[in-house]
Amino acid sequence: MQTSRLFEIIYILLDKKSTTARELAEHFSVSTRTIYRDIDVLSLSGIPIYTEKGKGGGIGLLSNFVLNKSILNEQEQNDILSALQGLQVINATGTDQILQKLSTVFNKNVTPWVDVDFTSWSFSGGETFYGLKDAILQRKIVQFDYFSTYGEKTTRHIEPIQLWFKSKAWYVKGYCLTKQDIRLFKLTRIRNLTITNEYFPKRELLAISENSNNNKHRPDVTLKLKLSPEMTYRMYDDFENGETQPDGSHIVSVTWPEDEWLYGFILSFGEHAEVLEPPHIKEIIKSKAEKILKKYK
Repeated sequence: MQTSRLFEIIYILLDKKSTTARELAEHFSVSTRTIYRDIDVLSLSGIPIYTEKGKGGGIGLLSNFVLNKSILNEQEQNDILSALQGLQVINATGTDQILQKLSTVFNKNVTPWVDVDFTSWSFSGGETFYGLKDAILQRKIVQFDYFSTYGEKTTRHIEPIQLWFKSKAWYVKGYCLTKQDIRLFKLTRIRNLTITNEYFPKRELLAISENSNNNKHRPDVTLKLKLSPEMTYRMYDDFENGETQPDGSHIVSVTWPEDEWLYGFILSFGEHAEVLEPPHIKEIIKSKAEKILKKYK
């Protein structure tokens, strides 16, 4: 307890420049005698702390003081500040103040090395993201309308557990009170989010596999596509690797759950993609393409 108090006294003096023993005693709920003992300990430790008696006096640090770097080496200081910046971009509570204090303590200028924008080009999901973040931290049940890949609209009540970024999209992991199971919900499909005043108990539910979520009833299919040279950028965007052919086209393979999203994904390549395998996916895409053609006749 004393060690923590000693460090906080230093932080206060770095921030306020000068204070009194009475103010410190009230802040820590200890006696002024305890504060003076702490000052003696700091002074004996080599901290350039001083006291001035009389009106306008108080306790302060020499103006050129920087917290002894032997406590944390250069790399550790940089790692701490970098980690705090990573938290800062998602508006973690109190991070700005901590980052400012520690950058002063370490006598470093903070470089804005990272930034995150949680909105897509077409959907502003920031309100949903930060609403869920607050609900997770406060352990509050949330309610929202959800649109599934099957075109179904349902109203869900969940105990939100974690925000999860996977394959260029944000999801919320939660215990669905409707299904009585862990589910994943894509943030862009959530509408009318409401944070209720109902609290839920802490659950040890983070150690779940992808097979435990709402993909478990969708069978996997191994898809083999031929992409035209114009789709080279999509190969790098959407697939881990591919085999480039002599004509500049690419053969790619991937195993994903088969559903309407998968068909739409293939169609998003337009005339620049050909399904090579499996045969039944070729027929489904052909049928959908014919239906699209009919709309424009």
